[in-house]
Amino acid sequence: PKQAPMPKAPSDYAGPSPDAVVTASGLAYKVLSKGSGGPRPKATSVVVVHYTGWLASNGQAFDSSVARGQPATFPLNRVFPGWTEGLQLMTVGEERRFWIPEHLAFQGRKGSPPGMLVFDVELLEIKE
Repeated sequence: PKQAPMPKAPSDYAGPSPDAVVTASGLAYKVLSKGSGGPRPKATSVVVVHYTGWLASNGQAFDSSVARGQPATFPLNRVFPGWTEGLQLMTVGEERRFWIPEHLAFQGRKGSPPGMLVFDVELLEIKE
């Protein structure tokens, strides 16, 4: 399938907006649309999500399941700490914006985007 254009960065990509919540680890988020209010994923759950990620430094999109037109499926214990923590706060159908500091993201891993990352994530399904 042909890749769609990358979604444009949100206006608050450079850092958490004033209405964002910041957790003890430094992860910041805000709810963009409420979910079902049902169960939340566990750290070991397999989830299906749609997401787009931008660099906080310049608003450049670097990855998007939305642009690919294909949701991503993965176990939460196999992704970087900001996602493992953030997705456990969500219910199915919910969309959140996360500001993920580098120590909760790729931690300078070679070939990975540096610095703080911004993600819009929609939780589509918890497969368990």
